[in-house]
Amino acid sequence: MSFNFEIKKHSTESKARLGKIDVNGISFDTPVFMPVGTSASVKSITPNMIHESESKIILANTYHLILRPTLDVIKEFGGVKKFMNWDGAMLTDSGGFQVFSLSKLRRITDEGVEFRSHIDGRKLFFTPKSVIEAEHIIGADFIMCFDECAKHDSTHAYVVDSIRKTHKWALECKTYHDSQENSNYQYLGGIIQGGMYDDLRRESALTLSDMDFPFYAIGGLSVGETPELMHEVLAKMEEFIPKEKPRYLMGVGEPRDILNAVMEGVDMFDCVMPTRNARNGEAFTMNGAIRIRNSKHKKDVSTLDPDCDCYTCKNFSRAYLHHLDKAHEMLFSTLMTIHNVRFMQIFMSELRKSINDGVFLDFRKKILSSFYKNNI
Repeated sequence: MSFNFEIKKHSTESKARLGKIDVNGISFDTPVFMPVGTSASVKSITPNMIHESESKIILANTYHLILRPTLDVIKEFGGVKKFMNWDGAMLTDSGGFQVFSLSKLRRITDEGVEFRSHIDGRKLFFTPKSVIEAEHIIGADFIMCFDECAKHDSTHAYVVDSIRKTHKWALECKTYHDSQENSNYQYLGGIIQGGMYDDLRRESALTLSDMDFPFYAIGGLSVGETPELMHEVLAKMEEFIPKEKPRYLMGVGEPRDILNAVMEGVDMFDCVMPTRNARNGEAFTMNGAIRIRNSKHKKDVSTLDPDCDCYTCKNFSRAYLHHLDKAHEMLFSTLMTIHNVRFMQIFMSELRKSINDGVFLDFRKKILSSFYKNNI
């Protein structure tokens, strides 16, 4: 088992870069988008459909897997990839985002975080060691340190204490992980925090860089701040993150935000947005989002996107998708999700080509103009 990251080309007009990741016999090009399969399932579609979208790596969530199906079940199957019959690469989040999103159900201490399950109210206590033990059982190729994701409007004093805990937990995670056999085939990433404060982002990046993780994640963005502020924070971080290692921006999937982050040297992305929006009737195209619930699609014989090669676009009309939604048919979510996941991979492929061809900034300008014009 092995992990390697190769930078194949640097953009001459920005910090964007082309790379290739090889992990445990699986290869994929970067920048890369990872569909989210929070609870061992990318909602509405099968693993084979994920493969057909040309997605090589997906994400799952440690917090949710601990609750359901539980670690005992996953251990019985030899890891979550075998449990769900997925043979591509996988990354697991540590549950740190739930420290943010479930703020009313948790209590943070220096030792870890006490949660009340959002399912049945039972108490759970996550520590750096217990999280890594869980991620070892889950068995993803890439795993994350436990961290605290602070709110975007947190005070400077709060974030100072927050990154102190995050750095303490990162060291504890790495110390334990490196002592286990799993470190030979699971690769642990450190998560840079620091809120919206440039000095704390720099401190967090440098502190974690000294710990020498195989790759680095940027956490605590896309948590309520404006896209402009997100980009501003990213633009000042690149020089402090090791250039030879992959950089992963957590929880970001909006094309605009991916383009801005790639321009600042980011390599990996994940987000529930493409699949969630699909289930809620929004299909992505290079010319904007199609709101299939709009009555104007009731008799529309055209496909979602004539330039898309997904199963949905090759076989079904907008009128049929509109009907499925109005009739509350389960097939609707499947067909829409197939399309949006494939769209993200086409988008990323064209983005990579633009870097290779030296026209990334033109590509960015074109997408920002076409995708964000009036909804269809």
